[in-house]
Amino acid sequence: MSDGARGLPPQAESAHVLGLTHEGEGVVRGGKTVFIPGALPGERVRFVRARRRRQHDEGRLLEVLEASPERVAPRCAHFGVCGGCVLQHLQAGAQLAAKQQELADSLERLGGLTCPEWLAPVTGAVWGYRRRARLGAKYVAKKERVVIGFRERNAPYVADLNRCEVLNEAVGGLIAPLGALISALDIRAQLPQIEVAVAENATALVLRVLAAPTAADLARLRAFAAQHRVRWYLQSGGPQTVAPLDALASEPLYYTLPEFNLRVEFAPTDFVQINAAVNRALVARAVALLAPAAGDAVLDLYCGLGNFTLPLARAGAQVVGVEGERSLIERARHNAALNGLATAEFHVADLAVAPEPSAPWLRHHYSHVLLDPPRIGARAVLPLLAALRPQRILYVSCHPGSLARDLGVLVHEHGFKLEAAGVIDMFPHTGHVESLALLQAS
Repeated sequence: MSDGARGLPPQAESAHVLGLTHEGEGVVRGGKTVFIPGALPGERVRFVRARRRRQHDEGRLLEVLEASPERVAPRCAHFGVCGGCVLQHLQAGAQLAAKQQELADSLERLGGLTCPEWLAPVTGAVWGYRRRARLGAKYVAKKERVVIGFRERNAPYVADLNRCEVLNEAVGGLIAPLGALISALDIRAQLPQIEVAVAENATALVLRVLAAPTAADLARLRAFAAQHRVRWYLQSGGPQTVAPLDALASEPLYYTLPEFNLRVEFAPTDFVQINAAVNRALVARAVALLAPAAGDAVLDLYCGLGNFTLPLARAGAQVVGVEGERSLIERARHNAALNGLATAEFHVADLAVAPEPSAPWLRHHYSHVLLDPPRIGARAVLPLLAALRPQRILYVSCHPGSLARDLGVLVHEHGFKLEAAGVIDMFPHTGHVESLALLQAS
């Protein structure tokens, strides 16, 4: 409870900021710890405790008394309100250093590990990088229009954006026109979400519709598509209901991995890596770190569309990809055929539970394993990795905590050795820490 909630004005304090939380908030210690959005390590700030929690307090920044030399002016006019970014006020190189420190701290605290070699960060452009996003759309009666954006920081409301600096410009510059279009639709109050997928051949916009568009609505959508060169898809229910508005939109979306001469086709709501340039660099780094020789057998767990499977097969390996979502496996098989890769095969399996020993994909001996699990990590398949005893394991992670936990098990319980780790700058200006780690059999 805040002092204001007790009827007392909050008391201003001043202190030095010692670090960042995983949400990008400044950390002040001494007495009860307080997290302060907008404050940076090394700064001296004035703040008030706006909300009191059991373990820590939430602060509100009043003034920066001594600024960090790494503080920069945020590029986005909506920074501080929109929850899409939390670190635009921190220089890009310092963001990477903070994320590597968070990874190192997680490895030590949760995994009991010290990294012997830090890999150079996998980086790309820090603006206009997002090719996938889920934007909220909300008709606000008081404003008599629809607002479009990410959620506000620490609030359930849709941030009222005019443009977005981290979205690919094909969409980032369309926020205001999209708001004007949807405000003019008859079903403007029944459109809660727009899912964005920017491919190399098209920009797809998936409208979540809670009511059928009228004939006038469809005409407005088609006119907008022609003017701004986008494709509309309508989604009335689950992912299986996504359908193109017009026949042209049925042509496959795709991205390429030129270093491996690959074209990867995907549907507009499929999972693909957010950052196209970083994904290309990440794939090249993964293949180089695993370094399979011609004929080596590689197991790719949580393989999705084959983002890593196909390049590894192109490098000469025999690769088996495993994924829990059947539709992704079907597209992965299609992509293998499209690229003429007979050395890649794919299987459907729920990797959230221990695999059955009789599973057909476990009949092989694997010299290398790559895994790219969701945020919860790969706890269920760790005993499998121990039993397979591959020469190398490359773990690609979107959460440093689950990565550290899993690496700790593989090292301390199953005898693998951590060789190297590094951060992947997949989400510049956010608190997301993506990383990779290489293990060797000992």
